[in-house]
Amino acid sequence: MAFATDRAFETATAPVDGRTASTGRGRVLPVTLLILAVSGLGGCSWLSSPPSRSYEEASGGSGGVFSGFNVGSTGTVVGRKVEQLRGDLQRLNANVEAQRTNFDSLIAQTVRSSEAYHGVVAAIQARLQLGTTPGNPLLVQQWNQAQRELDSVTGNVTALGQLANAVASSSTSAAYLLESTQAALGLSGGIDQDRVALNMIEDDTARLVVRIDRLLTALSDQISRQTVYVAGERGNLTTMALAIKNGELYGDSIATRTFTPSRVSATPTYYQDAPAYRPGASASAILDERRPLVVIRFDNPNVAYQQALYNAVSKVLEQRPQTGFDLIAVTPSGGTAAEVALNQTKSKQNAQGVLRTLTDMGLPSDRVSVAATTSGEASVPEVRLYIR
Repeated sequence: MAFATDRAFETATAPVDGRTASTGRGRVLPVTLLILAVSGLGGCSWLSSPPSRSYEEASGGSGGVFSGFNVGSTGTVVGRKVEQLRGDLQRLNANVEAQRTNFDSLIAQTVRSSEAYHGVVAAIQARLQLGTTPGNPLLVQQWNQAQRELDSVTGNVTALGQLANAVASSSTSAAYLLESTQAALGLSGGIDQDRVALNMIEDDTARLVVRIDRLLTALSDQISRQTVYVAGERGNLTTMALAIKNGELYGDSIATRTFTPSRVSATPTYYQDAPAYRPGASASAILDERRPLVVIRFDNPNVAYQQALYNAVSKVLEQRPQTGFDLIAVTPSGGTAAEVALNQTKSKQNAQGVLRTLTDMGLPSDRVSVAATTSGEASVPEVRLYIR
C-alpha cells in the first residue's frame, strides 16, 4: 500500500516541460491520495489498538497504598484465589483507614483536654500566688474541673490501648494475607493475567503492612507518653488540693522530683557532712548523730509548717532524687509521768499529721520511716525530719 501511494504521488507531481503541473487536477490529486493513504494505514491493527496501561498507571501510581486494580474473573483456579485475596485486602485496608482516623480523633481530643486542664491549673496557681483564703470554694470548683479534664485524658489513654489491640490484630491479618498471596504465586492452573494480579496484590499488602507498623509505633509512643503525663499530673493535683486547703502555693508534686534527673539549683549543703545512715539505728541515736533537716515545734494547736516543709524536702530531692527520710516524734522528758505520756501521744499524732502532709505533697510513703523518742533538750512536742 505504501508503494502504490508513493507511485501515485510521483505521478501527480511529475514535471511537465521542466515544470511542475499547475493544473487544478494536479493540485487536487496529491491531497486525495494523501487522505486515502491515511485511511489505509488506519486499518492496520498495530495503529488502531490503544496502548496498554503501564504497571504504575494500573496500580494507581507509586504513591498509592491500594491499587484498586480491577481484576476480572479469568475462570481459573488461581483467578478465583485472586478474587478472594483482593476482597480480603479491600476489607483490611478499610479497617486500617478507620483505625487511623480513630487515632487522629483521640489525639485531637487529648490535646483539647490537656489545653483545658492546664488553663484551669494556671488560673488556680495564679490565685494561690496572689494569696487567698484557705479552702476557697471557687478554687475547689476549679480543681474539680481540672480533675474532670484529666479524667478525660485518662479515658483517651484507655481508648488508645484498646485501639492498639485492634491495630495489632490488623497487623496479624496483613501478615497472613501477605503469606497467602506469596503462596498463591506458586499455584498451578493460572494464566499470565492471574500472576500480574497477584504481584499487584502482594505489593499493595506490603505497603499496608508498613502503614500498620507505623501506626502501632505511634500508638505505643502516645500511650507511654500520656501514661507518664497523667501520673505526674495526678500527683500535682494532689499537691494543689493541699495548697487550696491551706491557701498557699506549693508548686509541683514532690513525686516528680523523685523520678526525674537532678537539676542544677541552689540546694542546701548542711547535710553533706552528716554521718552516714546506719540501718537499724534507734531514734535516740539519730537525734545524737545527725542534724535534722526540719524541726517543727508544736507550741500551739495550728502551726503553719507546710510551706517550709515543702521547700526543704524539694531542695533535697533536687540534689538527691532517691533520698529517704526519717520522721521522729520527739517528746520532752521533763514533767510528771502523766505529762510525759500526754506529750508522747501529742507528738505521735503530730508526726502522723506531718507524714500525711508529705504524702499529700507527692512523697511516697515508703520513703519515710516514723519513730518516737524523748529528749531533754525539747521543751514542747516536736517533729524532726532527717535525711536517711
